[in-house]
Amino acid sequence: MSTAVAAPAADQLRRTWYAFSRNTGSVVGLAVVVIVVLATALAPWITPFPRHARAFTDFEHASLAPARPHLFGTDTIGRDILTRVVFGFRFSLLLGVVVLSAAVPTGVMLGLVAGYYRGWPETVIMRVTDIFLSIPPLALALAILAVLEPNLQNAMLAVSVMWWPWYTRLVYGLVSSLRNEAYVQAAQIVGASPVHILLREILPNCLPAVLTKMTLDMAFVILIGSSLSFLGLGVQPPDPDLGTMVADGAKYMPDLWWISVFPGLGILVIVLGFNLLGDGLRDVFGVEV
Repeated sequence: MSTAVAAPAADQLRRTWYAFSRNTGSVVGLAVVVIVVLATALAPWITPFPRHARAFTDFEHASLAPARPHLFGTDTIGRDILTRVVFGFRFSLLLGVVVLSAAVPTGVMLGLVAGYYRGWPETVIMRVTDIFLSIPPLALALAILAVLEPNLQNAMLAVSVMWWPWYTRLVYGLVSSLRNEAYVQAAQIVGASPVHILLREILPNCLPAVLTKMTLDMAFVILIGSSLSFLGLGVQPPDPDLGTMVADGAKYMPDLWWISVFPGLGILVIVLGFNLLGDGLRDVFGVEV
């Protein structure tokens, strides 16, 4: 029995990969994301100067242009830029994972309830959602961080608070169209509980759109987090953060261009990777988010 069940699943997986691999950009995006994740996981072993990821000074080698052994050059206190860019990916990925881990379940559950029950739950949830969506995301994050201590934890909290409404709106629209499908009505007729219908019948059909949006949102969350760090409201020195590094190097442009350019390229690479991957998933699943 297990073999019979596994065979169709394996066939479906092969078909999905075939459709995904037909898009060169999607494969490139997946490769970029995998490389960045592996680089961050192995950063202490693959970076040339891992001590430079923390509080460290070496004024003898300060402000060196890109050349061996500092392929990305050094900053104004002698820290290796390449090492700090690789370690900076850690904070960017951590921000994205934590924010989506908090925002997605909250938004999805509220969207399920509002779309299925209608009545006053729909009115209350969707009006609160509309209020949050009417405020520009970065402005809301800045307002929250204005009353909190600027650090990574509070940055993650601020971005999480502004991100759940997008998933509430997405899932609400999906559930509103799915609640009248034949399989949902059949489950209601046989006496299935609302919880069973929501979690076993409707939610699985929302997952492709949710997963696609999560992949695309990783890029946007990283970009928002880098913007907050650029303004001094995110990760604080001496921890390496791409946005903070860009801000620090901007003071020395154009003479010491490498201090800002390479961290900026790091942001570009990781954001582009997740965007390409998300576009590929959108094409495979055939969803609009």
